[in-house]
Amino acid sequence: MFPTFPLGLWRVPTHGFFVALGVCLATAIFFWEARRRHMLDERLLLIAFGTLVCGAVAAKASTLWLYVSTDPNPSLVGALLNGGKSILGGLAGAYFGAILTKRVVGYRERTGDLFAPAVAAGMAVGRWGCFLTEQIGTPTTLPWGIRVSDAVAAHVPNCPYCSNGTKMHPSFLYEIVFHLVAFAGIWWLRPRLHVKGELLKVYLLAYALFRFAVEFVRGNPVLAWGLSRSQWFLLPSSLLLALHFWRQWRKRAYRVPAFVMTESRSS
Repeated sequence: MFPTFPLGLWRVPTHGFFVALGVCLATAIFFWEARRRHMLDERLLLIAFGTLVCGAVAAKASTLWLYVSTDPNPSLVGALLNGGKSILGGLAGAYFGAILTKRVVGYRERTGDLFAPAVAAGMAVGRWGCFLTEQIGTPTTLPWGIRVSDAVAAHVPNCPYCSNGTKMHPSFLYEIVFHLVAFAGIWWLRPRLHVKGELLKVYLLAYALFRFAVEFVRGNPVLAWGLSRSQWFLLPSSLLLALHFWRQWRKRAYRVPAFVMTESRSS
């Protein structure tokens, strides 16, 4: 809707600005949480850097095929400037980037509990850039549906409902609310989940399930059987995460919260 906005003497790309702001916030929370947990280590700088680089590369690479198949004269520069990005591809790349960098630098501590609140907060901020520049959602009759003017619709790519005054689901606002709630939930779980590194997996599974559902009101192209590319990616990844938690539960890795035990004994 608003590809750029004025900032002082310059016009700043809206999407890039909010993504950069989200990355800065996530990085600050990551190191703040590392300090709080007495895990500060100079190798964390390399791990954070490797995570960001791999996430950025994967976000671009996961949509490269779409650029190549639609651009009549594809090039590396064109892919970098005009190719799309996938947040799901970015998250997957960042996850494996963290694992790879930790092995390279010889860092053996689990870092999932550091990444979980950082990623949730960063996504809540970064998704504002998507809301202000990308396709809004599918038509809705709900009272919070949004309309855009023809002038604004001209700046929204791949939005067939924008130009006729149709009310649409603010799908990215749904995501922003989810990430804020997830951040609050992670904060609550921090002292209660006693298995190290599990907070990130909890967040990723919750986001996978939410994203699968919200795709139905995003208006993304259907690939097969009524499901989008993102939903087909989420099916195996969600199953893998669910399998992980099932195995952990079978091994009795999780403790029953103390207040539940107290209530059961008193009854």
